[in-house]
Amino acid sequence: MADYILEMKNITKLYPGVKALDDVNLQVERGEIHALVGENGAGKSTLMNVLSGTIPHGQYTGEIIYNGEECTFNNIHDSEKLGIVIIHQELALIPELTIAENMFLGNERKNSIGKIDWNKTHKEASEQMRRVGLKEKSTVLIKDIGTGKQQLVEIAKALSKNVKLLILDEPTSSLNEEDSKMLLDMLLGFKKEGLTSIIITHKLNEVAYCADKITVLRDGATIETMDNPTHDIDEERIIKGMVGRELTNRFPAREHHVSDEVMLEAKDWTVYHPVYTEKCVDKKVSFHVKKGEIVGFSGLQGAGRTELAMSLFGKSYGSHITGQEFIKGKEVHLKNEHDAIAHGLAYATEDRKVNGLVLEDSIAWNTTMARMEKISNRGIIDVQKENKYAAEFVDAMKTKTPSIQQAVGNLSGGNQQKVLLSKWMFAEPDILILDEPTRGIDVGAKYEIYCIMNEMVAAGKAVVMISSELPELLGMCDRIYVMNEGEIVAEFEAKEATQEKIMGAILSSDKKVQEEANA
Repeated sequence: MADYILEMKNITKLYPGVKALDDVNLQVERGEIHALVGENGAGKSTLMNVLSGTIPHGQYTGEIIYNGEECTFNNIHDSEKLGIVIIHQELALIPELTIAENMFLGNERKNSIGKIDWNKTHKEASEQMRRVGLKEKSTVLIKDIGTGKQQLVEIAKALSKNVKLLILDEPTSSLNEEDSKMLLDMLLGFKKEGLTSIIITHKLNEVAYCADKITVLRDGATIETMDNPTHDIDEERIIKGMVGRELTNRFPAREHHVSDEVMLEAKDWTVYHPVYTEKCVDKKVSFHVKKGEIVGFSGLQGAGRTELAMSLFGKSYGSHITGQEFIKGKEVHLKNEHDAIAHGLAYATEDRKVNGLVLEDSIAWNTTMARMEKISNRGIIDVQKENKYAAEFVDAMKTKTPSIQQAVGNLSGGNQQKVLLSKWMFAEPDILILDEPTRGIDVGAKYEIYCIMNEMVAAGKAVVMISSELPELLGMCDRIYVMNEGEIVAEFEAKEATQEKIMGAILSSDKKVQEEANA
């Protein structure tokens, strides 16, 4: 007889105009890694928010059976007391506090008179950091470590709460392949110690690698739960369950009609860090993208890809920027983002929630905010015109929403990404830079975004695609630049590029840098 640590029975959750969860059932065995997969908006995060108490008892119907007893959680502290800890996709860390302070925030280590015991705090923090392989000092500020290490801090923080059931929502969405594998190996190690994990991810290769069982959700309902004893899952079966149809090709076909006209070019582009102004993040970078071309940028975290894109987009990042930037063959000196947009250049950020969208505002407002002059007259917004454009983009992008007046923060990640793309499509750019455009979204939504990219280049636009997922670069791009340590270290035509060649170029560059450092 199965030993279930968790059973969620007939969970139903309603929002105005939307049934987010429809009689969902989930069973998780003690000591297993259980993957929860589905399209954006399928209800995965909502289900975990019910479990963790983020959505309190009384705001849903159904039962939660944990360790054989029915539980009612009114807040996240109730679930944490029983060892259920959730790590959300957007990390809940305070940049200006140290690792140790973040780790025990709200769970402070105190002495006998009720004051914080800093010696105990840093000692316990160091112990948990060693457990997750984090070699930083506990006194280091969160803002001074990378995203991958911040993810490890979140896991160490969970372990400090005596976790029994660990829930990870898209834990690798901001990580490169190397860091992702390290995190998954860590989960496999915790499994040997008896820890149970639920992982929400859109990366099916990760599901195959670590999950013992997979539950598929679609449109707020449970489709099926399948075993994965050999870690050799049928991806097509999962995809069909997720999207409700066969998806025979992950990448839409397109005819390649690349012109000789260069749309965007950089020559010897050099950028320094905006705060640590002695640190060079991009060094003499030169590249170009032609009309009708999708050009990819590959590289590990810290390679300088995002910094390059943002600095070209009206110097929205960096200091002491030098080099030349050309748009349609003419050198430009873009002073700010508005200047860049006026020249037909757009940049869709990798961080849609912080820099790309205004979450508390409506889909309509977010869709039109990059080119407000198109819907206004003498500074007065024509609301009817704004709504008309927003409705057209919702329809074209197949954005799932009850209304164009819905706050963007209430949408799923994939639908937020569609609003972000709508915003820049509305701006009518000639050159669109997409920074991690499919991060944290499902295969169905990815396919739709790939189709939009193809439509753009078919219309004579140019697309630059920054991605940490090598398969999508290989599947979508005409050419791929490889960056490492702020420099372009290789360039491949699509027909000759492979994952092995790209990673080989990065590793060769690392070896060269190390040899020069030791010389």
